[in-house]
Amino acid sequence: MTRRGVLGLAGGVAAVGLVGCGRNSGQPESGGAKLRMAWWGNDLRNAQTTQALDTYLKQHAGLAIDPQPAEFSTYWDRLATQTAANDAPDLIQMSDWYLGDYGVKGALLDLTDHVDVSKFAPGTLDTGRVDGKLVGINAGFNTPVIMAHPKVLESAGVELPDDQTWTWDDYRALAVEITANSPDGTFGTGSPFSDKAFQTWLRQHEADVFLAEGGLGFAAAEAESYFALLADFLRDKAMPPAEAIVENEGKSLEQSALAQGTTGFAIFWSNQLAALTKAAGTEIAMLRLPTVTGSSADLKAWYRPSMLWSASSRSKHPDEAGRLIDWWVNSVECASICLDERGYPASTEVAAAISAKLTPEGRRVAEFIAAVEPELGDTPPAPPPGGGTVLGDILTRVHADALFGKINAKAAADQLLTESQSALT
Repeated sequence: MTRRGVLGLAGGVAAVGLVGCGRNSGQPESGGAKLRMAWWGNDLRNAQTTQALDTYLKQHAGLAIDPQPAEFSTYWDRLATQTAANDAPDLIQMSDWYLGDYGVKGALLDLTDHVDVSKFAPGTLDTGRVDGKLVGINAGFNTPVIMAHPKVLESAGVELPDDQTWTWDDYRALAVEITANSPDGTFGTGSPFSDKAFQTWLRQHEADVFLAEGGLGFAAAEAESYFALLADFLRDKAMPPAEAIVENEGKSLEQSALAQGTTGFAIFWSNQLAALTKAAGTEIAMLRLPTVTGSSADLKAWYRPSMLWSASSRSKHPDEAGRLIDWWVNSVECASICLDERGYPASTEVAAAISAKLTPEGRRVAEFIAAVEPELGDTPPAPPPGGGTVLGDILTRVHADALFGKINAKAAADQLLTESQSALT
């Protein structure tokens, strides 16, 4: 979400016309309901969503749906403007980063009595709760992973690690070896320092980014040790210099260093395996993140909703909105159309029913997700209002300052704490 989008939501922008409404699927029959449904996505998601909605409408003749797809870059500004004008879509594709921003302001409907979540896998539900209300329903989930390019490792004479026993020091040592044994411009790992690595590091130190009650869940000591780790990776040339890291961050997944074969490891989300495999033109290995102890039992992994479904609290048709969300997450019929494009289905029954229809990469992701279930930690709470800024703009800025050597580990930790506390007030 851009700063303008956040401010638009928080500041009560005057009512304005809607921006970029999608096509209208028609008017409902007399006495029927018309729902507006907003999501961000790509061509594949748009096509699948349209097909799913057409299927649903054939079974609900009295209903009409106005689809409002958008590019991610414009989605949040539009949603903030609509919400501030009390004209939000009935159904909203939501990110956990911003669920708290909308949830605490009463903008989202409590879906507890609208959606059956009894078959959801452990760890896939509570991220959707804000102030005790279930305002976001997991549309599909993933988990942070390290992707490895086997050909880069093979060329450097490095074997894939045992991801159930490797530590962060092992990770650094292998990356250093790959850099040393590879052509100039190829490095052991892309920068592992991101919101995914930061949260994993904190969780492995009995902390987290946020507390359930809404404040920061870490102290300066945990943050300083994380930035000290970053300094070690840079010092040992385990990863590219700061300039190359910043340049790579602006590239698409298809143009990323891992996909191009110029790095051995990189951290991604599990549901990005298929796209990386296609871009790289070779099978990509998927590994657990390292641990502090060298035991995957201490991984403290978590299932993150790749996105959620929410409904506007101002919807004139809350029951109809709730029924559509319920169908979306619990219907094998819908899942057979959308598969795992929005993430692996949270319903265990739905996931089992479509398993044979998944791509080879999709089946590998499903197997990986099942394998790490015993290694899950507590489900992280939904980020509080301002939490998306902490994990996005603030952490990115502090990472950059540390990468370019403008600040040391202690100063980075202090800066992160100070700016994050300000963002959450």
